[in-house]
Amino acid sequence: MARLISAPTVIPAAGKPPKIIEEFIGRINSQTANISIAKMTSPSGWREPGQTPEFDEYTIVLYGELQVETRDAIHKVAAGQAIIVHAGEWVRYSTPSPAGAQYVAVCLPAFAPLTVHRDAE
Repeated sequence: MARLISAPTVIPAAGKPPKIIEEFIGRINSQTANISIAKMTSPSGWREPGQTPEFDEYTIVLYGELQVETRDAIHKVAAGQAIIVHAGEWVRYSTPSPAGAQYVAVCLPAFAPLTVHRDAE
């Protein structure tokens, strides 16, 4: 049966300066464990600690530019582009560009604080 999600839940974000995470589908807003879908709004200069998550993350940039650093490369993902980071791969996300970024992140299975495995900073 179809279920309307009338509004997202704002989730506290790692990194500084603060970014806004609006979870539409996931463990908190819809009690969905198999997928999470969230809209991220990151200011210029935002950077989070590196992480080695237990989930695949599919990201589509809507506005601005997202920097995605892996052990092998630094990817600059512009508006209209997407990137896939697989479970078990070390990654660090940031928005160093002056415009910041707005993007949609889809995690399979759903994001959970215990499965993200952030680096200590």
